[in-house]
Amino acid sequence: MTNELRGVLTALSTPFAQDETLDVETLKLIVDRSIDGGVDGVVAAGSTGEVGALSSEERLLLIETVIKQANGRVPVIANTGATSTAEAIRLSQAAEKLGADVLMLVTPYYEPLTLEETVIYIKDVARSVTIPVMLYNIPAVTGVNLGPATVRALAEEVPNIKYIKDSSAKWEQALQLIHHHSDVIGTFIGWDVYLYSALVEGAAGVMAGTANVVPKEIVEVSRSISDGDLQGALEQWKKVYPVIDALLSVPFIPAVKAGLTLQGIPAGSPRRPTADLGTEDLARVKDALSALYQTVG
Repeated sequence: MTNELRGVLTALSTPFAQDETLDVETLKLIVDRSIDGGVDGVVAAGSTGEVGALSSEERLLLIETVIKQANGRVPVIANTGATSTAEAIRLSQAAEKLGADVLMLVTPYYEPLTLEETVIYIKDVARSVTIPVMLYNIPAVTGVNLGPATVRALAEEVPNIKYIKDSSAKWEQALQLIHHHSDVIGTFIGWDVYLYSALVEGAAGVMAGTANVVPKEIVEVSRSISDGDLQGALEQWKKVYPVIDALLSVPFIPAVKAGLTLQGIPAGSPRRPTADLGTEDLARVKDALSALYQTVG
């Protein structure tokens, strides 16, 4: 659909039925909720989507469902990283055939690699497809940090590496990517609490799991910044931040599902062994949402 991603991307939650099979019909509702809220793209099989709990075939079914439901309204980014190069290539080529606009490539996370091994993996997988690739840097999970110099070298050597989702939670690193390397790669910040700051600094965009729950409100922050209305953006951010903080201050995957369910979309429970939110955590999310909607009227 497009080679230029900008703005707010929703890291979609993956709903399961009571028997823990993929709930395709609810997934369609979740996709529509984000698109109707004005987001600029949706992401299938990311961390918020419990990718580690999905089989490869479930991931492809998920990606196919999201692509069909989005129906060209917004770009679809598909996470096709895997624990082996061969599997990542298989998933990537399959997702490209299904019609994904961009592939997101998380690096192997079961057995931490060296940086050199990680770079070889990224090059091999990215070169196996023709559509744009987004690197996914999440060192707390993979054990390897893709620093700005490494990211630049990869983008310069492999033409279809166009973006990075930086979930390093290192603000200095994020700023270096935004200010020193935007000529070769677009930076999306994957740490939701940095959303406002990253957009003000000039990031290409943000990838937010919290956009499942409050897509319209997050998009309003992004649009105001794009329009140069920083005061309006700050006022909107102050309204939505307590919800984002609440979601991130408790177990995140069940918090997102609880937030969706509280707003009429039965997202179900996480796959075991991840548990639903406890009573106190659920009350915190509910209270934050209630306060937001009282504020916005």
